[in-house]
Amino acid sequence: MSKMVELRILRQEGPNAPKRWETFTVAFRPRMNVITCLQDIQKNPVTKDGKTTTPVAWDCNCLEEVCGACTMLINGRPRQSCSALLEQLDQPIELKPLTKFPLVRDLVVDRQRMFDALIRVRAWVPIDGTHDLGPGPRLNPSVQGRAYEFSRCMTCGCCMEACPQYGAGRAFIGPAPMTQVELHSMHPASAMHQEARLHAIMGPGGLGDCGNAQNCVQVCPKEIPITDAIGDLGRQLTQQFAKDFFGK
Repeated sequence: MSKMVELRILRQEGPNAPKRWETFTVAFRPRMNVITCLQDIQKNPVTKDGKTTTPVAWDCNCLEEVCGACTMLINGRPRQSCSALLEQLDQPIELKPLTKFPLVRDLVVDRQRMFDALIRVRAWVPIDGTHDLGPGPRLNPSVQGRAYEFSRCMTCGCCMEACPQYGAGRAFIGPAPMTQVELHSMHPASAMHQEARLHAIMGPGGLGDCGNAQNCVQVCPKEIPITDAIGDLGRQLTQQFAKDFFGK
């Protein structure tokens, strides 16, 4: 008899629908991840007790821990389901949607608020296309290495889920946008807008709302030094406050 994997999934048809738990079993195969299990359930949506149900809804895209779309709570921890290998998980495996973003259905949430925060802090390199940019500015290797750490952010939402200051009814824009302010301050073509970025995180919902819980660095799948960015931004904000106050 083949080894079976048991998954307990929190289901909800929509934002206002009642919640329910459903338990499924799938046949174990070497190197399976949580996405593989969800795909097997999709092919045959029958619960452990033999009840036919609807396929479980979830998000995924790259399947190699790059896009961040498949983030969910797996055994209580926010992480990517594509890199969650069954051999490394306690059973029964419990799957729940992220709680800090509006629910769409089952394990699918709407992360638009996080993307809106990236717009607020101008998390991009401004290029208007009016002239040939050439090969681009040369960067010190140490700056390149530091910038690369923050460029790995995939807006998966793990840090936002773990942050006690982020969530519905709270203004804080969360740790992920802060890392992008830090990243874009290092790029010569983007640093010209750093003052606007700092002003964007000065007011309500900005850096002052961070409680320094440091949960974010504990769950980041890319091991981004988020708290380093927050500390550095604090120093930059102090300088910007002084500049604004004295008008220089």
